[in-house]
Amino acid sequence: MDTSLAPAAASGAGDPASFHLILIDASGFIFRAFHALPPMTRPDGTPVNAVFGFTNMLARLLENHEGTHIGVVFDAGHITFRNRLYDKYKAQRPEPPEELRPQFALVRDATAAFGVPGLEVEDWEADDIIASYAEEAVKQGGRVTIVSSDKDLMQLVTDRVVMQDPIKQKTIGPAEVVEKFGVGPDKVVDVQALMGDSVDNVPGVPGIGPKNAAQLITEFGDVEGVLAAAEAMKPSKRRDMLLAHAEDARISRQLVTLCRDVTLPLPIEALVAKRPDRPELVTWLLSMGFKSTVSRLGLNAPATAAAPATTAAPSGQAAFGPYECVITLDGLRAWVAEATAAGVVGLDTETTSLDAMHAELVGVSLATAPGRACYIPLRHAPAAPAAQGTLDTEPAPPPEQVPVEAALDALRPMLADPAVLKVLQNAKYDLIVLARAGIATVSPIDDTMLVSYSMEAGAHGHGMDELSALHLGHQPFSYDSVTGTGRARIPFAQVPLDRATAYAAEDADVTLRLWHALRPRLREAKSLVIYEQLERRLVPVLMAMEQAGVKVDEPELRRLSADFAARMAVMEADIHRMVGRPFNLGSPKALGEILFDEMSLPGGKRMGSGAWGTDAIVLQSLADQGHELPARILEWRQLSKLRSTYTEALVAEINPETGRVHTSYAQAVASTGRLSSTDPNLQNIPIRTEEGSRIRRAFIAEPGHVLVSCDYSQIELRLMADVADIGPLKEAFATGQDIHARTASEVFGVPIAGMDRATRNRAKAINFGIIYGISAFGLGRQLGIDPGEARGYIAAYFERYPGIRAYMERTKEEARIHGYVLTPFGRRCWVPGIADRSPQRRAYAERQAINAPLQGGAADIIKRAMVRLPGALRDAGLGSRLLLQVHDELLFEAVEGEAEETARVARGVMEAADTVSVPLVVETGFGRSWGEAH
Repeated sequence: MDTSLAPAAASGAGDPASFHLILIDASGFIFRAFHALPPMTRPDGTPVNAVFGFTNMLARLLENHEGTHIGVVFDAGHITFRNRLYDKYKAQRPEPPEELRPQFALVRDATAAFGVPGLEVEDWEADDIIASYAEEAVKQGGRVTIVSSDKDLMQLVTDRVVMQDPIKQKTIGPAEVVEKFGVGPDKVVDVQALMGDSVDNVPGVPGIGPKNAAQLITEFGDVEGVLAAAEAMKPSKRRDMLLAHAEDARISRQLVTLCRDVTLPLPIEALVAKRPDRPELVTWLLSMGFKSTVSRLGLNAPATAAAPATTAAPSGQAAFGPYECVITLDGLRAWVAEATAAGVVGLDTETTSLDAMHAELVGVSLATAPGRACYIPLRHAPAAPAAQGTLDTEPAPPPEQVPVEAALDALRPMLADPAVLKVLQNAKYDLIVLARAGIATVSPIDDTMLVSYSMEAGAHGHGMDELSALHLGHQPFSYDSVTGTGRARIPFAQVPLDRATAYAAEDADVTLRLWHALRPRLREAKSLVIYEQLERRLVPVLMAMEQAGVKVDEPELRRLSADFAARMAVMEADIHRMVGRPFNLGSPKALGEILFDEMSLPGGKRMGSGAWGTDAIVLQSLADQGHELPARILEWRQLSKLRSTYTEALVAEINPETGRVHTSYAQAVASTGRLSSTDPNLQNIPIRTEEGSRIRRAFIAEPGHVLVSCDYSQIELRLMADVADIGPLKEAFATGQDIHARTASEVFGVPIAGMDRATRNRAKAINFGIIYGISAFGLGRQLGIDPGEARGYIAAYFERYPGIRAYMERTKEEARIHGYVLTPFGRRCWVPGIADRSPQRRAYAERQAINAPLQGGAADIIKRAMVRLPGALRDAGLGSRLLLQVHDELLFEAVEGEAEETARVARGVMEAADTVSVPLVVETGFGRSWGEAH
């Protein structure tokens, strides 16, 4: 470790051949680590999750950087000269969370422990210090790499100064700056001055966004050129804003321009890269409780006198590469034998598409031990030819590789061997791809994505790159780095084999290392049952659902789309008549000007860009006050969304091979354990509207078949009655009473017999609203009553059911103490923001905490049913298949004569999925379409 964390120092600044300064923007590392990692404390109770993440990211960077000089740059404090220049600068930024404050000093200690200079200057921001070092380094003939993705630093980019995005591992040079801002680095400050920055409270010119700002600067040269030309511009809102906010633009330019002559806290010569003092680093890591980091960095092994030939990996097990490219059948057979002997193998595929149902297999990667991995190309084509300037260039032959069928035959026995555990990341995708390629059996498996998700849903993402950075301190090669981006991107099958191997084999290697790091933690986190009994067992069930797909009525969808378009046109004409002139209904800016500038409706709020906010909440609030125009806009938007998201998109999603639509279920996204669906999303079709019903009627059964819908009735209310132990509600569910009528009787003191519909609906709104932490304002808006009256309803509800308030307070406290809440079945649902200093963000997190055990409990129950249903249907001799899951509903396709028996078996499995103190009830329906069955 001590021989490889940093390269040996070069001769020093001033030698252009060797002088390369690395400047690390600390704040990006710190805040990303804090928000990405779950709460952690060192032995004395001090929070250290940000320190831990920073340590791993810094170690990875030190391992691989090519600089001769290096420094980590910090902000010295919140107040700088910019605050004196403009007192509103960053004034709206909240104070750092309490758990983060003590970690700033510890991050500085971490930097020192690694032997890297920490750089900060009172009254100056880190960006100014970076700018000043970059300026000085270039003057001395050096090159500079700024490790940051902060757009404010892009003004510094030149042919000798580049940025490196530490997460995407993407180099940002002049071309990338132009791609982002529409202008070169030398004009970035002018564009920023016009557009402003709501995050830093830089005012800019209201109404001018990035595109307009870039156009103006390109045309007129700089901010002063734009302002000088404003008077002569044709009358428009933009011209008025430029004239009215000229001084804002000028002061904004001062605020965003980085100072390049800050007195440097250390001379560049003092930043020579050096290896850390091994005993000092180990002592510090152990004092923080980072024993796993000591192991990963190899610091518990004897020091060696010389650097190894290959770079030691942060995991401490082996280097990440070089890897082997397997191009002969004998070579492949040797790897298969090695994997079989190892008993555990990392497995990954390379394909032609992110859609598993369309993807063709391009290659397979195997890893048999950390650092020991290979790539087996199967369908690589010749590399994309360079322009030759002639027409008679002979096409290059394809690279040597194992014939596809021979390779699959060699792999098939090992992949099906019950004695060999196959470890994948997002296994469902790879297994569908392999099945389409002819490998139907890959078992047993572990999925590192689901291992992580089972323990830390909601704490961070569970993609391989993020998990690698968090747990291995290693940033894998990005897909963009080997295929290119934009128009220059090439198919993976055309990537040269050396680059393809470095990328693809590393994925299998990282996956196996993650399995070693994460799998043992499942028992400690009390998440083993969630993973083994639910998440892993659900993979083949979801695979079968995605492969089955669902049939849609294409002619009906086209009729619906045409009908929606016609209705939208009528609505648009009506809205134009109401306004008195035509305008673009899809433009939030134009709509805001009409509602709040021209019509002077109340309650308007400007966004950071200066435009009026016109989201659904704003429009609904205005509609509730009796204003017709926003109500009509909401109707138009709803139809527009249904048309674009469903009637148009569903036709495009029909798979030509199957004639059906194949959604993809995301298993590791929602913090509560719920599934989500994409491409297309079938879980957000409106339930209670006529348009939603019409869309559901376009989902149909194959001829001779029937769709069967099985839907849990009021499952979250039932779980609330159970977990909060509410006697009257439990009794109502046990005896089959109308739960909303019973609640109305309890809260409002009216008899159930003869109860009017309005009273029942008030109780229904409270019952469902309480689950989501509804406010008096929200309830009042739903019921069309004053917030004060709604507040009285909520108070009466809690007075009658004090156990619910006790549950809510207990759950919020649990989230504050642990950072997560538990479902009734032990799933951890992490709640970021529960200790946020912002009252709004904290209140949102508290509502999440209250709902998560209920929504998560419902998700656990339906998953338990789903993993049992395929076997139950087979045991009953039924050919029915599960097609869709939409939160609390399952949709089956059954042969006509088996529909009722399918419903009976499914209802039995679902109602017995788990035992709670109230009965679970499943409602079933049948039909030729989903709309009929639901």
